[in-house]
Amino acid sequence: MLICAGLTILAFLADWLLGDPPSWPHPVRLIGRLIDWAEAFARTLTQNIALAGAFLALGVTAAVMGSVALILSLSAWAGPLVHALAVFYLIYSLICLRDLYQQTWRVEKALRGGYLSAARGQLALVVGRDTADLSEAGVRRALIETLAENLSDGLVAPLFYLALGGPVLAWGFKAVNTLDSMIGYKNLRYLHLGRFAARLDDAACFLPARLSAWLLIAATRSYGLPWRTARDIYLRDGRLHPSPNAGRPEAAMAGALGLWLGGSSAYGGQLLDKPVINPEGGEPEPRHLTAAETLVIRAAFMMLAAVLPVLAIFSWWW
Repeated sequence: MLICAGLTILAFLADWLLGDPPSWPHPVRLIGRLIDWAEAFARTLTQNIALAGAFLALGVTAAVMGSVALILSLSAWAGPLVHALAVFYLIYSLICLRDLYQQTWRVEKALRGGYLSAARGQLALVVGRDTADLSEAGVRRALIETLAENLSDGLVAPLFYLALGGPVLAWGFKAVNTLDSMIGYKNLRYLHLGRFAARLDDAACFLPARLSAWLLIAATRSYGLPWRTARDIYLRDGRLHPSPNAGRPEAAMAGALGLWLGGSSAYGGQLLDKPVINPEGGEPEPRHLTAAETLVIRAAFMMLAAVLPVLAIFSWWW
């Protein structure tokens, strides 16, 4: 139905204008609380921590998908206007383009003002790595990597699953991605408990990550940057990252901007030695971050344009 495609456009534009005001309720925060409660419960179910982690991941995902299905059903029963508002909010809450841009700009603003320590603190709010010892170039490199990865996780993947299975499947993905961000760590607490969630997230992000890379390559061409280099570096270095997915858009971004990304990073005080992507590239400068933001925004709008025909034709059931 055209109305579903129209609601998606409105939700996308609302996100770009409003972002995610901290004072507003947000479903992802509720999912986070559910995961906290479910983790404590899952650990009491069995002494097999890996099995408990599988119960945790599947239970949370099923609960989120069931809740969204119930919301859609009840709102449809309440009338077309209530249903349209429910669908709008569910789609609006999926998208994080404005927040991604604002978080990036806060870090860059601190850097341009000469406040490296403040920039490190702001960066720590959006990345998992240790930031206290990062140089100015290291902060920008982490930001650019995060922009590329979040294009896939926060924009392309939700729209991909929205087109594939409506809000129910899209929020199922969001639950899996939130589980990975909360318990998918290779530390003492989550090494076994979060393993299933991490593998589930790898599977869910497999296609969106590769689609994100090609969207970045297309955005590179539209922006007048060397898109063939972005393509070649993606094909050559995209598989080097320890994650089966994160390196794909990062490699395309590295080639587009002529930078090297990756390399060793510390997580929780432990050094993780990651391969360098595009080692012949240079160090990031302010202009590179501006270009990276532009590429992500263009790629996001390209993804929106790609899914609209699918939504217009196949979204009749939700």
